[in-house]
Amino acid sequence: MTDGFEAMWAELLPVGRSAASGGYRRHAWNAADAECRAWFEDQARSRGLAYELDHNGNQWAWLGDPQGQGAIVTGSHLDSVPDGGAFDGPLGVVSSFAALDELRERGAQFAKPLAIVNFGDEEGARFGVACIGSRLSAGVLTREQAYELRDADGVRLPDAMERAGYDPTGIGADDGRLARIGAFVELHVEQGRYLSEEQPVGVASAIWPHGRWRFDFHGEANHAGTTRIEDRRDPMLTFATTVLSARKKAALAGALATFGKVAIEPNGTNAIASLVRGWLDSRAADEATLTELVQAIAQAAAERGERDGVKVELTRESYTPVVDFDGPLRDRLARTLRAGGRLGGVPVLPTGAGHDAGILASAVPTAMLFVRNPSGVSHSPAEFAEVADCLAGVSALADVLEDLACQ
Repeated sequence: MTDGFEAMWAELLPVGRSAASGGYRRHAWNAADAECRAWFEDQARSRGLAYELDHNGNQWAWLGDPQGQGAIVTGSHLDSVPDGGAFDGPLGVVSSFAALDELRERGAQFAKPLAIVNFGDEEGARFGVACIGSRLSAGVLTREQAYELRDADGVRLPDAMERAGYDPTGIGADDGRLARIGAFVELHVEQGRYLSEEQPVGVASAIWPHGRWRFDFHGEANHAGTTRIEDRRDPMLTFATTVLSARKKAALAGALATFGKVAIEPNGTNAIASLVRGWLDSRAADEATLTELVQAIAQAAAERGERDGVKVELTRESYTPVVDFDGPLRDRLARTLRAGGRLGGVPVLPTGAGHDAGILASAVPTAMLFVRNPSGVSHSPAEFAEVADCLAGVSALADVLEDLACQ
């Protein structure tokens, strides 16, 4: 099992990696994404699994009848944020194949169908909406909404799929497939530093509510060298003040608010901008706190905009309410892992990060396992997990799958 995991990891590691940053640019329907998809299909077929591509572009590898009831599904995603790390997503997919290998070595007898899945475009790096593959399947994102999504170059999502060789005409809710799934368990690298050295694996309790909002700051283009300060309608000033305001208000609320993406027009060094677009990512422990926080940030932006002669518009691009993972399934995972005795305690902890498991939770019993990240860093090339912890995660996932699929 050790050799198998490390061989898969080494094979996938260079795909989509930037020589300049050391991070990954595996974005939906680009060349690196295609290479990742080819890797997944090869892993499935080399194990004699039934390979399937659903109408939303998600990849499935089946052991047993894909049409059978009560299937146990595991997996994650293979795409990345811009210049992201190696572990976010791929660790879950590689570990799923490695866990199946371990179960076969144990001689496990499967009583239910088992599937490994790679959900498409989980990070939303290209089209601005996270978890597109799972959102479409769960009906959270409609076909009509998906057809309106465009990337920074104006390419529509269905056109990107078609250029990559996929038929986009059938995208949408996949109720029949989801109805056949008995449970979905996603393994993921920890995106923080809450697991101790004695606790390489944890179980998720819930996902904080979170969303993405676009702020459009409309000012007036002008000359940077000739326009008097008092004559300026500079949207960059309003934007910068809003960034600082968001940081302060989030800290006071015990929540999180981040402007991590910005677009400027006309984006000239010697020009006052006419438009600044800033994307806010905000998360909190409960929905009321999150709503109040975003409203407070928007109000502060509008008030500052009035002073600066800048019009501020707010658009909610995506939102995911709080997700409490299925209680009986979560507790069953914790009992299974504690009974195994190989781990130094199995903590149950919440997360502020969104995942495909969170999207599917409304339709399927879902749960998550976290593998310790000693760096505490994620969405960065510095993201990391020790090989020993990864292997502990593989064995933990194998224990869970054996309990769920072999009973």
